[in-house]
Amino acid sequence: MRLMTDQPDLRHGESRSVDHSSSVVVDLREYKQSKDPLPVTFHRRELDAILWIYGRMVGDGEWRDYAIDHLKDRAVFSVFKRSGEMPLFRIEKNPKLAAKQGAYCVISVNGTILKRGHELNQVLKVFDKALKLVDK
Repeated sequence: MRLMTDQPDLRHGESRSVDHSSSVVVDLREYKQSKDPLPVTFHRRELDAILWIYGRMVGDGEWRDYAIDHLKDRAVFSVFKRSGEMPLFRIEKNPKLAAKQGAYCVISVNGTILKRGHELNQVLKVFDKALKLVDK
């Protein structure tokens, strides 16, 4: 019986020695994260809040389509009037800004930041103001 290994075959009388002087123990989770970090995503509660606003705006005929992008540095929820156009608004989550201005922001079609903050529900209130202006 012969075992399969990735080591070369030894001749009769030879022994295999292992050099431990350059061995380093690495935590596999840290190694994987440093090589290919997981993308930033929206959590379930965040998506619920965004989709609630989205449903309201679709019902009013303001929005028709959306896209979600999970990137290495941020998550983006884009809303469209028509699917072939530039997004009317982008709701972004950028964890690197959480300790500064806040991780969440709403950006208009021309790139203007309409609202930024630490709590998503507060940032999404920018759409309440738009609805009040439309109602009047």
